[in-house]
Amino acid sequence: MAVTRESRRLRIKRHIRNKISGTADQPRLSVFRSNSRIYAQIIDDEKGHTLVSASSIDINGKDKKGVNVETAKQVGQALAEKATTSGITKVVFDRNGYLYHGKVKALADGAREGGLQF
Repeated sequence: MAVTRESRRLRIKRHIRNKISGTADQPRLSVFRSNSRIYAQIIDDEKGHTLVSASSIDINGKDKKGVNVETAKQVGQALAEKATTSGITKVVFDRNGYLYHGKVKALADGAREGGLQF
């Protein structure tokens, strides 16, 4: 049976989630990337609540689709700004099975520039 790109990502995601969990002290920063958008959430896994979220829709609006590296970096900075106002400074980064380069790396760098530590 051929391994599709999505099934490979989900297998990697399961392995990552077995090792990473967000707590109240250090929540999990999860990234989701679609073909036209990028989303990031800070999640407390103990309670199962999303504490802060940001997406490319917040940056570009609903009309403009498509995400480049610069937009991903802006999403990371916006997420960090919301998190620091909520009192969150340390997070655990969950790349969600995606390779750590390009848009995912830009989002992480933007979050670090915004003041998050991970």
